[in-house]
Amino acid sequence: MKFAPFDHKIWLASPTMHGEEEKYIAEAIASNWVSTEGANLGEIERLVTEKIGCGYAVPLSSGTAALHLAIRLAGIKQDDIVLCSDMTFDATVNAIMYEKAVPVFIDAEYDTWNIDPVALEKACQLYPGAKVVMVVNLYGTPAKYDEICAVAQKYGLIVLEDAAESFGATYKGRQTGTFGLYNAISFNGNKIITGSSGGMLLTDDCAAADKARKWSTQSRENAPWYQHEEIGYNYRMSNIIAGIVCAQLKYLDEHVDRKYAIYERYKAGFANLPVTMNPYDKETMFPNFWLSCMLINEDAMCKQVRSDNDTCFLTEPGKSCPDEILQTLAECNVQGRPIWKPMHLQPLYRTHDFITREGSIRVTSNDYPPKKGIDVGADIFQRGLCLPSDIKMTAAKQDRIIEIVRNCFE
Repeated sequence: MKFAPFDHKIWLASPTMHGEEEKYIAEAIASNWVSTEGANLGEIERLVTEKIGCGYAVPLSSGTAALHLAIRLAGIKQDDIVLCSDMTFDATVNAIMYEKAVPVFIDAEYDTWNIDPVALEKACQLYPGAKVVMVVNLYGTPAKYDEICAVAQKYGLIVLEDAAESFGATYKGRQTGTFGLYNAISFNGNKIITGSSGGMLLTDDCAAADKARKWSTQSRENAPWYQHEEIGYNYRMSNIIAGIVCAQLKYLDEHVDRKYAIYERYKAGFANLPVTMNPYDKETMFPNFWLSCMLINEDAMCKQVRSDNDTCFLTEPGKSCPDEILQTLAECNVQGRPIWKPMHLQPLYRTHDFITREGSIRVTSNDYPPKKGIDVGADIFQRGLCLPSDIKMTAAKQDRIIEIVRNCFE
């Protein structure tokens, strides 16, 4: 069945402005503080520390900048091993690579699609010299922090939390962005709230926050002239971006509620299809539902083959696959997205070690798609996709998207 395309594109997740952002921008312009100093920067620090419940929040140019400074604060240097979530966006790993450290990728688990605590412990045994674990909250769902932090404490690991996708989510009533020694959030244009760009480093360590501020301002020393004694970066957030975020913060909980409604509507709409939604433990966590994702049952997958740059699939009655659904949505002027391709499958990182709960395995293109139970992340990538989760999408439009997806299984 062919569906007529939407008149206006339905986005995966686009910025939602409320009008108050203009007031903060106008005040910044009127005061002439449009660069990296001004009242909005102090206000964003106050608002975020109050919301998150952390001691210090350092405004930066991006979430990636926050991750990089977190790596530096953790003392990571060239050739140090950093254990890292395999299911993530490349920015997480870029922060490690900037310091010429060595990422070792830890497989996901099916309960949350986040780092597997069992695989993490296996990695600690295989790499006793590892100092840090970088944990990602995929698509806004918290990782299993009780188990992860217990493993980290047992083996002396510093936990760094990449909460770029999970601002506003909670684990056992506690905000994400507080479980690591140093943590990062993002205000990129597609995030739950946005400044158009920007991010923050979160910590309870005053000295670390001060060090991050210094590094972010080109490591300028306290001298009457420009004096520099260590490497620094131009990682400061502008007063204008800070103002936009200050206005957006008032709507964070509302955005989470609207994302949750989208997730639940998909879940109900797909109730009798051979699919499941991205999972979470209702007893311990409440995600921010940044992106609603679906996973097709193995026995309902049509034939799908992917190379590094292309894909092909064969349609089968009663079955579908992510690439068929994404192509069908695109033809209807709807933006979906494949699940993040796991880092160990990326051409850049295929020679890096990858740890599953069974131990260390080396993955090549011939191993793909993986055997069930060996490579969880690759399996989720093969069978999963991200659905349009824009909070400006009406219920009627979402219902039509549900109908389009359902039709792929006819």
